[in-house]
Amino acid sequence: MKLRHRIAAAVFLLGLPSIASAANDVLVHRDPGCGCCEKWSQMIRAKFGRSIVVRDDRARAEFRRRAGVPATVASCHTAIIDGQVFEGHVPVADMQRLLRTRPAGIRGLAVAGMPIGSDGMEAPGAHRQPYDVIAFGPAGTRVFARH
Repeated sequence: MKLRHRIAAAVFLLGLPSIASAANDVLVHRDPGCGCCEKWSQMIRAKFGRSIVVRDDRARAEFRRRAGVPATVASCHTAIIDGQVFEGHVPVADMQRLLRTRPAGIRGLAVAGMPIGSDGMEAPGAHRQPYDVIAFGPAGTRVFARH
């Protein structure tokens, strides 16, 4: 029976190679050529002190679906850090809080769209847009933070 469990686990991990390989590096799947994703990734690299692997992904909608990101909070990139999923321009402080506390029922955080003024979307002279950070996972969705 143990062998069956091992085989099942291996098959599952092979089916999600991008998620499974993100244990130490930060893995970012982005819409091909998106410049704000690069800016956000540089900020994450500086704050987390880790290597960033950025993949241009034309099939990112499928990656998001496999990662459990609700379609209602889609953005331009999806990152995996220590097994947690971060969709869009989630602020570093919110990411760090989730990774530190690991609340039950939360798979990740998302900022829908690309709000001006969010991490990686700063625009000099532009009015900062208010936005919510949404927690999602088996427990459903809820507001995690307001900015």
